[in-house]
Amino acid sequence: MGYRIVNNTGDAEDVLQEAFVSAFRNLDHFRGDSSFGAWLKRIVINKAITLLKKRKWEHLPDDDQWDVPETEVTQAEETFPFSVQQVRQAIERLPDGYRTVLSLYLLEGYDHGEIAQVMGITESTSKSQFNRSKKKLLEILMSGAYGK
Repeated sequence: MGYRIVNNTGDAEDVLQEAFVSAFRNLDHFRGDSSFGAWLKRIVINKAITLLKKRKWEHLPDDDQWDVPETEVTQAEETFPFSVQQVRQAIERLPDGYRTVLSLYLLEGYDHGEIAQVMGITESTSKSQFNRSKKKLLEILMSGAYGK
């Protein structure tokens, strides 16, 4: 999960180590409202996002003019000719912000309100970045640039 956000093995290892240290130090704050795994997962995601912020990744403006409407499914999307490995490689090529929102929404099951809260952006920006990430992902896949 950390790797899908930071897109670098070394950084993901650092994030995981920091998350375990933080969880150990803050064990007395674990209330048991959710499973320990869910609590730890949230710490890992927060540490990964903090690392991305340190990299100074760009946020899109919190302006409604940047919203991208949902698009209709195209013929290319209906007959999806790509392997799981190709999709993984293409996701790794997405810009940090797009990859993070896409991963949190599709792979981790967060809704846009939760993503907005965790990332410090508006729900509108989360939706916009998700829609843009889908378009960019399809562009990468269609161009064949996912393995490069």
